[in-house]
Amino acid sequence: MLLRHKLYHRFSSLSSFSPPPISIFPSSFPFSRSPGFPKIHQRNSVKPLKSNMFTSRFHNLVPIRAAVAEDGSGGSNGSVSSSTIEDEENSLGGGYRLPPPEIRHIVDSPPLPALSFSPQRDKILFLKRRALPPLSELARPEEKLAGIRIDGKCNTRSRMSFYTGIGIHQLMEDGTLGPEKEVHGLPDDAKINFVSWSNDGRHLSFSIRIDKENSISKLSVWVADVETAKARPLFQSPDIYLNAIFDNFVWVGDSMLLVCTIPLSRGDLPNKPLLPPGPKIQSNEQKNIVQVRTFQDLLKDEYDEDLFEYYSTSQLILASLDGTVQKFGPPAVYTSLDPSPDQKYLLISSIHRPYSFIVPCGRFPKKVDVWTTDGKFVRELCDLPLAEDIPIAFNSVRRGMRSINWRADKPSTLYWAETQDGGDAKMEVSPRDIIYTQPAEPQDGVQPEVLHRLDLRYSGISWCDDSLALVYESWYKTRRTRTWVISPESKDINPRILFDRSSEDVYSDPGSPMLRRTHAGTYVIAKVKKENDAGTYILLNGSGATPEGNIPFLDLFDINTGNKERIWESDKEKYYESVVALMSDQNEGDVYINHLKILTSKESKTENTQYYIQSWPDKKICQITNFPHPYPQLASLQKEMIRYQRKDGVQLTATLYLPPGYDPSKDGPLPCLVWSYPGEFRSKDAAGQVRGSPNEFAGIGPTSALLWLARRFAILSGPTIPIIGEGDEEANDRYVEQLVASAEAAVEEVVRRGVAHPSKIAVGGHSYGAFMTANLLAHAPHLFCCGIARSGAYNRTLTPFGFQNEDRTLWEATNAYVEMSPFMSANKIKKPILLIHGEEDNNSGTLTMQSDRFFNALKGHGALCRLVVLPFESHGYAARESIMHVLWETDRWLQNFCASNVSDEVTDIDKSKEDENKVMKDSESKTTTVGGRGGSELEDTEWEGFLSTTRSSLWDGC
Repeated sequence: MLLRHKLYHRFSSLSSFSPPPISIFPSSFPFSRSPGFPKIHQRNSVKPLKSNMFTSRFHNLVPIRAAVAEDGSGGSNGSVSSSTIEDEENSLGGGYRLPPPEIRHIVDSPPLPALSFSPQRDKILFLKRRALPPLSELARPEEKLAGIRIDGKCNTRSRMSFYTGIGIHQLMEDGTLGPEKEVHGLPDDAKINFVSWSNDGRHLSFSIRIDKENSISKLSVWVADVETAKARPLFQSPDIYLNAIFDNFVWVGDSMLLVCTIPLSRGDLPNKPLLPPGPKIQSNEQKNIVQVRTFQDLLKDEYDEDLFEYYSTSQLILASLDGTVQKFGPPAVYTSLDPSPDQKYLLISSIHRPYSFIVPCGRFPKKVDVWTTDGKFVRELCDLPLAEDIPIAFNSVRRGMRSINWRADKPSTLYWAETQDGGDAKMEVSPRDIIYTQPAEPQDGVQPEVLHRLDLRYSGISWCDDSLALVYESWYKTRRTRTWVISPESKDINPRILFDRSSEDVYSDPGSPMLRRTHAGTYVIAKVKKENDAGTYILLNGSGATPEGNIPFLDLFDINTGNKERIWESDKEKYYESVVALMSDQNEGDVYINHLKILTSKESKTENTQYYIQSWPDKKICQITNFPHPYPQLASLQKEMIRYQRKDGVQLTATLYLPPGYDPSKDGPLPCLVWSYPGEFRSKDAAGQVRGSPNEFAGIGPTSALLWLARRFAILSGPTIPIIGEGDEEANDRYVEQLVASAEAAVEEVVRRGVAHPSKIAVGGHSYGAFMTANLLAHAPHLFCCGIARSGAYNRTLTPFGFQNEDRTLWEATNAYVEMSPFMSANKIKKPILLIHGEEDNNSGTLTMQSDRFFNALKGHGALCRLVVLPFESHGYAARESIMHVLWETDRWLQNFCASNVSDEVTDIDKSKEDENKVMKDSESKTTTVGGRGGSELEDTEWEGFLSTTRSSLWDGC
């Protein structure tokens, strides 16, 4: 697909933090406003303990004074005084904290660089990154407009990461790297973004912003000569700045850039009226059916509309490397710029009024035009109206032309898809989508040509040449996916199905075609030639899922016969290897098998990812990176992929991590943290398939559960929690039942293995994993001693038009919405729960209010709970202060309520399940009194009465 190819070329980079394939985009760190303290709400905190109890049960808890010190020193010998817990109790209300040194040192380890290969594959960029950003960057003012967040000072998206430097390495003939040339001539402390190669590989383009007197400058466009590594501004005028709200700049040929700039005539910010011009009115007097999910950061009034237009309007400028500049078209809200492969035309998209107060900017009226690269308007392809009424059912789409792109194998031919069902996935029609193609400048009266008709939803095309292209279609409800073989220029050859399978069935995945780069800078399917063989071969790169784990492969596949030959496969015993990219594509045309060259990655449980070049015919391997281990203190951690079975027969998997040097026979069972995220499936067989590899390196992010390996916890990472809906049944109709059954199986397995103490098992998750955590504490309290829930949604009546993979409305599936909502079961949660949420969460459905209301419901029933709201943080946490505090909160919770849990109530899982069932039955048949630790009591019947009222008028309280 052309967009993917274009991005691959412009941002082809490898994250060396973990074992990924090529990472297309730079990672995003947030950007800033002014520091605050996390808001802490707590109920029923731990009371001060006697000193002898504390020293025996809390010996791993870092004192507050020690945590506050940056170097971790807390006293002459680091011992914990008997007053520490009192100090902790008195100081829990505010202020940022630091976790224990063994966690902090891992999080603060310097990040490895991202990698980007030149178009000719002869040079590699090392894009250098910093560690976690300070909170002051997140504290920068931002505007929340039309579903995006804007840094008005920089005129770019807020919370944006950056690179701190660029190193250029020559890739030598023997596969080794030459010495680094640092790109120089940059301002001090330059923040670098949007790095891209020119098509000929001789120049780099990127943006720069710098700190200026406690502020950040707007973005300027720079270029660097790759041979000399000398950088300079693209524009001679210092007053031309980049507008990076949407697209930013693209190479046009080898020596020109088309740049979105801030119009010089823009003027001052719109003035916000002191008084509103009138009431805010929305109307549906036409009785249209408009169902939308809980989008955030939407436009609110006319002032917001003006502000959005002020920041997002660009003037396109065509700039040459020799300093020549010319305006290109009128100012507009340009959202994408895409040159044709022959560099003669530009596909330019923009959005315009009327805007909307109920959907984000991606659904605003959209205009797509064709221009020549010298600035002449050719024609309008489409002007799509506002799309507020796209149905919420999965696979529903916008009406009209969509997915408009250039054919990667042609100089300047367009293609696109158009729905035949009005965009409504619930409509039964055939065909459902039609793919059209047309030259950039068609002759008068020549209509678009039908390329292919599809009965499922169009998913994309991989182009090769006039005789070969692969067309993809899929349907979420059935998980069906099909791949078609077509001959674009041979109308007498009928399309045929190459693969027809379930997307859930990872064991049957044949892999994806490998792409080669053309001289035009696009990416097409690589055809492979064998000596004395006239067959048509392509390379299929697959993850190789098996019951023993993923074993990636590379197959030589005959597109006509379906025969395949495995020409490469990952090591199965110790290492996990994967094919990252094709490296033998410098020359135009087919790739000969004996000249094949690929980039691979290699890692093991204890060895971090390195990159290699492998060359045929002798498959010689040359290592090109030698990154240090990011956390050597955990280099000898123990990892095992385990399999077990749910009581309904579904096979489950999880990855069990144990601390370095741990011996169950000597050390006994450990406290255990279970961290997971549920998934939906249409079949039990697919749900039971193994995903992932036991040999993959354990990538540890800044908020990863694996950090607690350094605190001598067992970690059960990613135990599969399949929520299955077979046949006519929807998965969420039995969500709680399947959730609890999956968790029971996981807990029973780690206890059976002797690695986890049954009364010291905590559960946690982020987002939908937080939703899972709260439900498990409500419906399976016999399994876990406490829970950690980050950035979750707990009341599904607040997301009435669907959530996650649920596309029924609240009114269509009232019971499912209510029964799945842990908010509705707050009276059943008796185990300690830690809630954490970003104050500026912009994820659909997980408003910060979700945690606020859930905490109040828990507190109203005397539950032991704590709510931490992180200033300036969004759905994922980014600032060092915030992340360190989250880790401190989590560690404190785990030490107090898991590692130090001496309760004998959960020593026998089967007995505890039996007791729990009895309690639940008793609560259904009679009124019970719940005594809160805070002294308040509430009758369960009061909460059930509330639920009854809620079920009859759910929307009233939302």
